[in-house]
Amino acid sequence: MSKSVTKIMLLLGHLKKWKKIFLFFLLMLCGHICAQEYPNKPIRIFGHGPGSTADYLSRLVGQKLSEKWGQPVIVDNRAGAGGTVPADIVAKAPGDGYTLFIGHAGPMVSALVLYPNLPYDPVKDLVGISMIASGVTVMMVHPSIPANTVSEFLQYAKKRNDLNFSSAGNGTISHLTGELFKQVTGVNMMHIPYKSAGAGLTALLANETQVSFLSPVTAAAQLKTGKLKALMVSTTDRFPGLPEVPSSSEAGLAGLDARLWFGLFTSAKTSKAVIQKLNQDVSEILNRPEMKELFLKQGIQAVSSSPESLDNFVKTEIKRWTPIIKNANIQAD
Repeated sequence: MSKSVTKIMLLLGHLKKWKKIFLFFLLMLCGHICAQEYPNKPIRIFGHGPGSTADYLSRLVGQKLSEKWGQPVIVDNRAGAGGTVPADIVAKAPGDGYTLFIGHAGPMVSALVLYPNLPYDPVKDLVGISMIASGVTVMMVHPSIPANTVSEFLQYAKKRNDLNFSSAGNGTISHLTGELFKQVTGVNMMHIPYKSAGAGLTALLANETQVSFLSPVTAAAQLKTGKLKALMVSTTDRFPGLPEVPSSSEAGLAGLDARLWFGLFTSAKTSKAVIQKLNQDVSEILNRPEMKELFLKQGIQAVSSSPESLDNFVKTEIKRWTPIIKNANIQAD
């Protein structure tokens, strides 16, 4: 090979290298410009189902974002399959930041174990924007149950041996908490999953099921009016939003600790610039004193986070719950 040909090949190699660098900076610039212009059209937020905490949060946060951006924020509820339906839609959506999702333990954690053919990967296909809220589930019973404490309930349940508990769907925290309760206490209860927390609440009110472990956001009115009885919260310490309800440790179940959480997610294809823009605006809303007060009155705490912190939290929750689900033989009923 002549020296001239060698020089030409070296030159072409350098050109390819500079082309790659140019394309990288071009993509970075495009992401920055897109973030500056974002949002310039309606945004869609997927919740879970009517009456669910995810539904409430998507509407509340969506309203505040709409006011801040001057763009419509449409709430789209897709109930069923423990929240995996909207998660799959968002995972496959374009990475432009216009399709968001209120995720929780069901579609982001337990679905990996419960659904072998899950059409998306919560870690690879979805990316966190910010934590939205955290809280507890409440062990609530139909008023016909002759029990006002967990101890009284266990005595009654073991005599009956045929009680049912409703959940917001397979793999949701209301399902997992119920299974943990069974595991810790040794009580026998049949799990009946519903398409949403609202549907599970309706079944409990109709006495189709006798027990449920739902968010206080879902059943706030029914608990206040005495249509349902609260026996404990699902954490080892009392919850500030329900200071009168005993903790699991106070009820004698120190081994039961299940926390409710909700985060805002979007497609992993979305640029970091747009995700940072979303994180900044969502965090500003959640940290407003009036928003913190409003959340707490509804029975949940407003919590913001960095995108990286939320992504790491999901990975930690997967590691925590996977062996519990497998060891307890929890299945998608």
